[in-house]
Amino acid sequence: MLSYDELTRPERELWDAFPEGRRVDLRTGSPEDDRVADGGRWGPERTVRAAVIAALLLDANAVQPGVVASLTLAGARISGPLNLAGAQISHPLWLEDCWFEEGVNLFGAETRTVAITGSHVPGLEAGSTRIEGRLDLLRSTVETGTVSAFHREISALSLTHAHVTGGVILNGATLSAPEGWALSAGGLVTDGGVFCGGGFVAHGEVRLLGAQLLGGLFMRGAQLERPGPRGVALALDNAVTSTLEFSRGFTANGTVRLRGTRVSDHLSFEDAVLNGPPDGDGPALVCMLMQAVDFDLTLARPPSGTVDLRGAQVSYLHDNEHSWPDVVELDGFVYGSIRVAVAGERREAVGRPDSVAHRMRWIRRSPGYSPQPYEQLASWYRTAGHDDDARRVLLAKQRHRRRTLQPTARVWGRLLDATVGYGYRPWLAGVWLLLLTLLGTLAFGAGRPTAVKAGEGPRFQPLVYTLDLLIPIGGLGQRAAWYWSHGPLEWLSYLLIAFGWVLTTAVIAGVSRTLQKS
Repeated sequence: MLSYDELTRPERELWDAFPEGRRVDLRTGSPEDDRVADGGRWGPERTVRAAVIAALLLDANAVQPGVVASLTLAGARISGPLNLAGAQISHPLWLEDCWFEEGVNLFGAETRTVAITGSHVPGLEAGSTRIEGRLDLLRSTVETGTVSAFHREISALSLTHAHVTGGVILNGATLSAPEGWALSAGGLVTDGGVFCGGGFVAHGEVRLLGAQLLGGLFMRGAQLERPGPRGVALALDNAVTSTLEFSRGFTANGTVRLRGTRVSDHLSFEDAVLNGPPDGDGPALVCMLMQAVDFDLTLARPPSGTVDLRGAQVSYLHDNEHSWPDVVELDGFVYGSIRVAVAGERREAVGRPDSVAHRMRWIRRSPGYSPQPYEQLASWYRTAGHDDDARRVLLAKQRHRRRTLQPTARVWGRLLDATVGYGYRPWLAGVWLLLLTLLGTLAFGAGRPTAVKAGEGPRFQPLVYTLDLLIPIGGLGQRAAWYWSHGPLEWLSYLLIAFGWVLTTAVIAGVSRTLQKS
């Protein structure tokens, strides 16, 4: 138990101010003398023991009726560990421009607003903590360190399974754990937003696995540097949130992972930079099974690693010329509409003359053959009323598939492609029929056939005879009445019969496939 007599002058000042909620400011007013980075050199006149702070927060000094007590301290060197694990704290804590010798332990505590702004903290453990209010680390530097005599952290800031009813403010903060996790916040629940903008820097992995960020996550302009050994800069797997903002200069030098994340509104990477792992071996963005309403991937430059969208579902996809790297995993990716950003503006991709060719190149960035990306794109074109573009996509799908078949199947595929375009270009059969009819009419008109029965049957008609050879079903009477006994015209007649069967089979096969898909 602390005695008032053993308190130092700044500690007594803080002790007396606490019941009235008054602020104690130990700063000198000189920018050089008040630099927090040099706080380790501040003398006794600016030093407050962490045990005194803990005692005040735990009601060691009587609170006056009718006054809201709070601990408000600025410009202090705080010696010793601030250990409030498991405590129930009914007073807000405001620390500004302070330098901590050791870390802060709030594990399992129940407290009101905790604000440690502009300060240097060697580790903050707030796992399983419930904060009625906000957690504010504006402009603070939090590094891995010791938060108790027996507990050395591998994360700079731990919010694992914490519940914050207000927001988490990390604007301008620096979290440093090069060998571990800059932020470990798996299972974090926040009713307000998590704000990591205004110069936020993380050295180490930012982990928010399974977090419920009801107010959203805003990382505009944030810098995620030096990821952990796994090369992951941000792990947000299976999170539930309203909004994710990685925009306005957001830079990730490591993998950004949103596997299974559900975003009820907006997910934006507008003008972001996704560099992927520093060694270049790994994806830049993983969005497997992710769900979002509006997905903006209008990046500042192409990602240096792969983009994985397998199984993702979005209503609106925004992209630009920088959105896609050389390899994009698209199998199972479902979208309702695509909008392309051109010269800072967005417009429907179907309005571009080269949109189909552009989308074909996009799909071909996906390794291997998968029919789903083609079917999805064709479905989108049909929904937009561009049936011709949808047929071009499905034809490209068949041609891609053909490369995966056995040699004999590839031959038949080429035949279907050349004759009827796999059923998506049935007019090709008419072109072939017209050319073969013209060839037969001219060739047979220059020769003299032999009658099957002299003096009987219809008069020889080269045009009708050619059509009779090309049409395998029924007959026009010419083929049964006339024949060629020898020479090139005999072989031409056999060839036309064969072509007639091939064309008929191809048309039936192609049209049947089209009708089945429709």
